[in-house]
Amino acid sequence: MNSYLAFFICSLVAYLLGSVNTSIIVSKLFGTSDIRQHGSGNAGATNTLRVLGKKAAIFVVIGDALKGVLAVLFAAFMAKFCKRPDLCIYPAGLFVVIGHVFPLYFGFRGGKGIMTSIAVVFTLSPEIGWILVAVFAAVLICSNYVSLSSVIASIAFPIFVLWLENGNDTFFICSLLMAILAVVKHRTNIIRLFKGCESKLIKSKK
Repeated sequence: MNSYLAFFICSLVAYLLGSVNTSIIVSKLFGTSDIRQHGSGNAGATNTLRVLGKKAAIFVVIGDALKGVLAVLFAAFMAKFCKRPDLCIYPAGLFVVIGHVFPLYFGFRGGKGIMTSIAVVFTLSPEIGWILVAVFAAVLICSNYVSLSSVIASIAFPIFVLWLENGNDTFFICSLLMAILAVVKHRTNIIRLFKGCESKLIKSKK
């Protein structure tokens, strides 16, 4: 198969799969209107946790992670039939996240793609995945801000790809684009962090 045709197929399938926004679907199944109309307005696991509780959030986490894994596994299968497997696998990871952020089925208004990104990273490179989880956890423990933890881990992603996957240009480019997308989607959170009015994961009792 032509490598560029395989790239197109894998990217398209990944985008369509990513467009299945678990948070929006779960919120409706739990008897709530569109999750984007509640809380922070974000269609993701954190907002689902705050609005609908742990049970709903677990379903969202599983769904968001599963589509990231499936997109990469499908691309890995397709990669067996082309000369440039890197053009199938890594772009699929990028496009499933793009689908989550800009879902075709939900008016191109989705979540921030962090959970799907984590699943993608673990599927592509478990080593880098564990490093980023450690970075995320360390920042979260110190700050109690999910948004800050997500931004720092996202920025660290291409840095560790460059360090540990030296020479894998396709992986680096896709990781860099995923990091930029994550930072852009968190821009309002970043502004609130600087203003000191960002919501913490665990609110202190007064």
